[in-house]
Amino acid sequence: MKAVFAIPLAFFRLFYQSIYLALGQIWANKMRSILTTMGIVIGVASVTAVIAALTGLKSKILTQVETLGTNTIFISPRVPDRGPKRHANWWQLRFRPEEFDEMLEHCPSVEAVSRVGGVGRRTVKYGEQSVDNVEINGIEPAWHRIEHRPIVLGRMFSPIDDMQVRQVCLIEPKLRNKLRLDRDCIGETIRVGYHAFRIVGVIEPRPQMDFGDSSQERYEVFVPFRTLDKLGEPFMWGMAVGKSADTLEEAQAELRFFLRRTRHIRPGQPDTFRVESLQSALETFNKIAVIVTLVAGGIVGISLLVGGVGIMNIMLVSVSERTREIGLRKAVGARRSAILTQFMIESVVLCFVGGLVGVGFGQLLTMAIANIPQVKLDLAHIPLWAIGLSFGFAGIVGIFFGMFPAIKAARLDPIEALRHE
Repeated sequence: MKAVFAIPLAFFRLFYQSIYLALGQIWANKMRSILTTMGIVIGVASVTAVIAALTGLKSKILTQVETLGTNTIFISPRVPDRGPKRHANWWQLRFRPEEFDEMLEHCPSVEAVSRVGGVGRRTVKYGEQSVDNVEINGIEPAWHRIEHRPIVLGRMFSPIDDMQVRQVCLIEPKLRNKLRLDRDCIGETIRVGYHAFRIVGVIEPRPQMDFGDSSQERYEVFVPFRTLDKLGEPFMWGMAVGKSADTLEEAQAELRFFLRRTRHIRPGQPDTFRVESLQSALETFNKIAVIVTLVAGGIVGISLLVGGVGIMNIMLVSVSERTREIGLRKAVGARRSAILTQFMIESVVLCFVGGLVGVGFGQLLTMAIANIPQVKLDLAHIPLWAIGLSFGFAGIVGIFFGMFPAIKAARLDPIEALRHE
């Protein structure tokens, strides 16, 4: 029974002693150890900071996308990269309202569809007050379910508002305040250009997005979709929402098939429109994040390579300095495996210390990134798997570059080593 535990205990004792000796060597040669592990420190700090920034960016985007709904589908015209319409302009490829007629009846996986139109930014007036650069959009009643922006005061548009082309509108609270309207402004009239619109509701503000151009305050006014034609030729797009996340791909396929038919696109010809969901956009972002992480990891891997060469160099110097010690240990019965293990562990410990310091610097960089106001990466953090990956890389570098010095130390002849000055 004792023999069963003898080998593991002997290895554990050797492992413990080697770590103790390695830490003693690092402490005895502090400046040399710092300079040696600088490449490891820089590499690990860079990797952890990059991963932390990407993790924070992903968390921020996921948080904001969840407020919009991952089942949301955006439908917009586009110029194909081949085919007879590859040189067409936007006017030729624009959506027409009749192309969306009966879309919901022919797409069973789609829960709601809304045509959306825009005429750009206009000036809105109320009495002596005016606000420039206000976005004027035309929507249908189903738009509220898709965008998850309910009415906080008054009512939403009814199908009759759209059918009778009524000049009614919805405004945001911040535009109401900017125009100095009363809190209960239902029934008041505002002017968009030369046209008067009666306020029938106040809509919940758009969720604040931290990415994009946030330097200019945005204001919105919504009118019934058909009413938008009175303000000019609108640019039209569509929005839809799938019945569930499981049927999102089917919903996109049904919408694509329906639009190809209504736009008279022949088989083999490319789409003149784009049907995209937020879920697909997230998947694309995740792929880009992986590629960026790999590229950044490859670049900072050069620092780990340089650090590994430094580790090998310092371990060779250590072997040279401790040649008599190695000869004495072998003379009293130390095996090659014990010498090899000792120097391998010293190399790995040296890399682990560099990795630990690198993770510390990486955390400081992460905190600095998270506190930069304009970057808006306050959710940046180092995940546990990144710390494990950093120490794993450090350990591999220690083993790989410590192998040659350890083998050299293990092969020393004890008599020649004792004669070494």
